[in-house]
Amino acid sequence: MKTLKPLFDNNLAWATAVKNQDPTFFTRLSKQQSPEYLWIGCADSRAPATQITGMQSGELFVHRNIANLVVHTDLNALSVIQYAVEVLKVKHIIVCGHYGCGGVEAALGNQEHGLIDNWLRHVKDVIRLHADELDGLEHDEQWDLLCELNVKEQVTNVCNTTIVQNAWKQEQELFVHGWIYNLEDGLLRDLAD
Repeated sequence: MKTLKPLFDNNLAWATAVKNQDPTFFTRLSKQQSPEYLWIGCADSRAPATQITGMQSGELFVHRNIANLVVHTDLNALSVIQYAVEVLKVKHIIVCGHYGCGGVEAALGNQEHGLIDNWLRHVKDVIRLHADELDGLEHDEQWDLLCELNVKEQVTNVCNTTIVQNAWKQEQELFVHGWIYNLEDGLLRDLAD
């Protein structure tokens, strides 16, 4: 456990700094959760949702997995979406991918990676659906474009969930967005632009 001590030390320093700046922060935070946003992003450690959006604890409800996928059989993701939409009443669902995604790159190749190949099958479906757009591009161009196309496909998947469809039928204010994060400059881009 000694190897994990720096994490506890960092936590203590962070909590102390927050308390010194705002003595009631943790008391307020523990009593309520009312984010307006659900973030569905990649599990990549270089893309921390609250940090890159400048949001504080309690302002962003987050679900992350390899390659920011929304699969209709993934009860984990669907449970998060349902809780966010039906209980928290978020107004925005943001699917955010990032350039340089290792999961997306692995799906581009023909190498076997083990269990994760089953998960990446969903990205391979995006490749199949957009083969004409990807064909003839250099590897890095394919990789960047596939990161974007994957986000757009996951936005479609979110929109087609019964959860979102029912919310819209009930005229709940709910918007779904597709964003991409650039690791090289730290900037987000809306793919609807």
